[in-house]
Amino acid sequence: MREKRVAKRYAKALFSIAKELSKKEREKIFSDLEGLVKLIKENEKLERILKNPIIKVEDKKELLKKVLEKAKASEIFLNFCYLLADKKRLPILPFVYEYYRKFLDEEEGIIRGKLITAIDIKKNKKAEILKKLEEKIDKKLVLEFEKDKSIIGGLVLKIGDKVYDASIRAQLNSIKENIKRGEI
Repeated sequence: MREKRVAKRYAKALFSIAKELSKKEREKIFSDLEGLVKLIKENEKLERILKNPIIKVEDKKELLKKVLEKAKASEIFLNFCYLLADKKRLPILPFVYEYYRKFLDEEEGIIRGKLITAIDIKKNKKAEILKKLEEKIDKKLVLEFEKDKSIIGGLVLKIGDKVYDASIRAQLNSIKENIKRGEI
């Protein structure tokens, strides 16, 4: 939990610097951060090197420089990564990414959500659902669609920190609890 609090402070600092820049540059920093986090997750060797406290900070910085120059990352982001390396905070990069994305979304009035159904939804129906939900919440919504057969039917909608569970699984669980309590 402490890592997340620290990551939030670093993300806030990076975002406050990025706010002084143009929208394009702010999005570039986000893109660089997203790309590096993805690369680290996909490359176990790179992750081990960056997290290993025995490896010298200068060696980690040199590796970051090579990786980020190849990716044409911004100078600001490269310096930010150097700061994390100096402070031995590279392992919190995924949390920094999460918080930075939240700050960017707040700035642009975007809310993220997930719609889970037991069956696949057709593309045109997804667009219709997204449009209706955006009208309902009166904000821009980025909705991720997921299929999960275990919910049996119905849907589970997660928007921000709210969860609306209208799945058959939830209804069956509710009935089961009522039976246990002797209410049915």
